[in-house]
Amino acid sequence: MKTHVMLVLMLPLVSVIGWTNSCPHGCECSQWKALVVSCMDVDSIPTLPERTEVLSLHETRLTRVPKDAFANMVNISRIYLSVDIFLSRLEMHSFHSLRELTHIEIRNTRKLTFIHPEAFKNLPNLQYLGLFNTGLTIFPDLTKIQAENSYFILEISDNPYIAEIPANAFFGITNDLLSLYLHRNRELTRLDEKMFAGTSSGPMLLDVSESGVTSLPARGLDSLRELCARNVWALKKLPPIKTFRHLVTADLTYPSHCCAFKNLKKKRGFIEEIICNLTARKNQVQKRSVRAFTIPGLQGSMEPGIDLSDNLFRDTYDHQEFFGNGHYPTYFDRHADENMGFGETLKNPQEDTSREFDSRYDYIVCEEGEEVACFPAPDEFNPCEDIMGFSFLRVSVWFVSLLAVLGNLLVLLVLLTSHYKLSVSRFLMCHLAVADLCMGIYLLLIASVDLHTQSEYYNHAIDWQTGPGCSLAGFFSVFASELSVYTLTTITLERWYAITYAMRLDRKLRLSHASVIMLIGWIFCLLLGLMPLVGVSSYQKVSICLPMDTQTLVDQIYIICVLVLNILAFIVICVCYIKIYCAVHNPSHQSSNKDTNIAKRMAVLIFTDFLCMAPISLYAMTAVLDHPLITVSNSKILLVLFYPLNSCANPFLYAIFTKAFQGDVFILLSKVGLCQRQAQLFRGQTVSSKASSRGITRHEREQTGANETPISLLDFPGKMAAAQQQEDSDGQGA
Repeated sequence: MKTHVMLVLMLPLVSVIGWTNSCPHGCECSQWKALVVSCMDVDSIPTLPERTEVLSLHETRLTRVPKDAFANMVNISRIYLSVDIFLSRLEMHSFHSLRELTHIEIRNTRKLTFIHPEAFKNLPNLQYLGLFNTGLTIFPDLTKIQAENSYFILEISDNPYIAEIPANAFFGITNDLLSLYLHRNRELTRLDEKMFAGTSSGPMLLDVSESGVTSLPARGLDSLRELCARNVWALKKLPPIKTFRHLVTADLTYPSHCCAFKNLKKKRGFIEEIICNLTARKNQVQKRSVRAFTIPGLQGSMEPGIDLSDNLFRDTYDHQEFFGNGHYPTYFDRHADENMGFGETLKNPQEDTSREFDSRYDYIVCEEGEEVACFPAPDEFNPCEDIMGFSFLRVSVWFVSLLAVLGNLLVLLVLLTSHYKLSVSRFLMCHLAVADLCMGIYLLLIASVDLHTQSEYYNHAIDWQTGPGCSLAGFFSVFASELSVYTLTTITLERWYAITYAMRLDRKLRLSHASVIMLIGWIFCLLLGLMPLVGVSSYQKVSICLPMDTQTLVDQIYIICVLVLNILAFIVICVCYIKIYCAVHNPSHQSSNKDTNIAKRMAVLIFTDFLCMAPISLYAMTAVLDHPLITVSNSKILLVLFYPLNSCANPFLYAIFTKAFQGDVFILLSKVGLCQRQAQLFRGQTVSSKASSRGITRHEREQTGANETPISLLDFPGKMAAAQQQEDSDGQGA
């Protein structure tokens, strides 16, 4: 009896010794639930025990994996091959008809450049295939795998030379659900539109993170539940939103792309609604629902029989954090209908009365709409809306921009074609018109892009905000606004100076002086406009291309300087116009209608300046605080209705409404045979003014000069002081 017991106890030890003795040279064998063989520094695949279930080949010197290399291992379930600097080929039938094989991983084989189309063939239980850091230059042919499991995971990552995924690349791999990882393939740029052709339902999960992919296929993504595209900076556009009909989670690169999924819900049609109501009543008696589908990496929802301690799931596949704890359906239709949203079986429900049909139908048709969890979420500077967030703004911006462009072009045309001598006043008006014309061009650019991207701005946001168009628009905006403010300040100072020193001809401001002043202004405004293009703040922060990026201290100083300069300019303009009013107002008489009109005109000038500069100040404060004082959506109202106000009003207030400009227009039209009488009348008035000016003595002029000043300011509404009127009269005579 004791002998019998001893024999029974020694049998396992004898078995272990037997397996150890049959372990190949250079390999280590261990038995714990499965026979695991680990080989290192071998130059050929050794003869392994038939009962081997897990094989690890690490730091080997294999040059190729020959035909039927593992044919004698009928129980093999997992094969790991890693760190081989000599392996270059996988021959035909390298992995062939291994019916128990569930896992293949090939890693760090930088010389592996050839995989025979039939290297992986007839592997019905294969669940996972991983190819990492190889030397492959083309995507391998895997169409002979023919896995029969309910899920299949394909991970082809860290391959630095694969640049394209061809058509039909995943045909024949599996007849069921596919999870596809293509992350960290840096040179991968092109995904063929038909790459999922021939698959039963396309991938359930697609990961192209840290690759160079420029676009996703619009076909074959009907069953996609998880999309991961982190740090894919070249992926600036997504396929049509209807492509992602079952999407649940999206982890993307650009926040604007999440706007595409903001309102994406699975909606039911009329017929679907009726059928869902009928099935809902039936479910009250016998509730049917989809079984939870799990794949390696899902925690807390594994199917019975799957051991989380298994190396297949624990050591070689670490994507738990990406999947979360979601549940996935066991069925996706094989031929999805684009209009109805379910497959052939569901189009004819009377043909399928099985229990399986009920569960399929519950998921595909009767599933409640759910929001897509998308990251990164849009921020307050880039809300999910078009460039012009409101319909009335989309119309108004065209009116405002065209008014600014046409009005300032008219001013430039008349002033530059006039045969009169270019005075200081005309010179400054030309610069003001150029600045305001640039603002009109900026608005036209914004309006054109808004029209082109209407309702799909999320798909154009990256190209626009990171492209040359937005940079050009932003430059025009800053340059135009600052040059306009600078020129308005110069004009105001020049008017104040002309009135204050009207009788001092030796202190008269000449054209050479004005040229130097404006040259300085142009250089200064050009520098302000160019700074965001060289890294000081950025025009890419918002869709309207204004410099609102304040990530660094230099950015903040830039914005604050622009803000302070505009505030100082407004204060100078206000002070000068108050002084002008005091100078032309006659204190010895009660306020007359002339004084009232002058005050009204000055009030209009100051008010329009304030309305224009207030949005600039608000934008600057918003950027400095890095938090909108008003929402970007509402700030666009200021952009359209107030920001360009000076650009629209200046041509009229400073030129078109003045008598001198109207006379120039009549003279210009008279050259083509129009308005002859008005032109002649204007010429007669200027000649008379010139003669009367020359017919008085210097002593009389000094005695009457103070009284002429308000009259000339009244005749040229708030714009032409006595000295400028004299200049124009002299120029006309010339």
